[in-house]
Amino acid sequence: MKVSFILVEPAVSENVGAAARAIKTMGFSDLRLVNPCDYLNTKAKMLAHASHDVLENAKVFSSLKDAIADLDFTIATTAKQRWVKLDIIQSDELKSFFEKKENTVSNVGIIFGREESGLTNEEMSLCSRASTIPLASPYPSINLAQSVMIYAYSLTSLTAIKPEENQEQINPDSFNSLRRKVIQLLDISGITPDTLIHGRILERLTNLNANDIRLLHSFCNKYFEKNQIK
Repeated sequence: MKVSFILVEPAVSENVGAAARAIKTMGFSDLRLVNPCDYLNTKAKMLAHASHDVLENAKVFSSLKDAIADLDFTIATTAKQRWVKLDIIQSDELKSFFEKKENTVSNVGIIFGREESGLTNEEMSLCSRASTIPLASPYPSINLAQSVMIYAYSLTSLTAIKPEENQEQINPDSFNSLRRKVIQLLDISGITPDTLIHGRILERLTNLNANDIRLLHSFCNKYFEKNQIK
């Protein structure tokens, strides 16, 4: 499983540098930035000690939608309860959550919001699920770089694969493929993306384990075949 870390509009260069150091320390390398500050300045490089390669190779995007376009499962991190995501996964449960998906998920993105305001509801709605870090006390809160370290540490034992070994191309039972089929079924049923039930169904879909994903694939395939739907 390939894990990418996405920072949305980070305003403090030191946080970006420290985030680069955190993910490299935990064995990851894919850092993505959406409309970042001057993340290559001296302060950032000082915090990215021995991790300048991750920092300098960070991919920059103008929108979160573009930053996650090639990912098949995305986790929005949040310190707040957001109405757009009802099922919140705690950070220490994320590893077991993905292990149950087995090889149905290949490319995962962990998304972090702005230091002051986090992610918007619109940005949250682009993500598959939401996650939060359980704290003994909400104050003082942890900062962006600390959050990145906690998530990187919690996911460090997931097996990494090379991008060219992407399971999506060889695994017909991938979660992303199933999601597309379910969206097609919702469209046939007249349940459009602007309805609450549409988003809720897709959110609940993410709870399926590998066996459930394969089972639902079989159902969708038989339904499409019987009704001659491509």
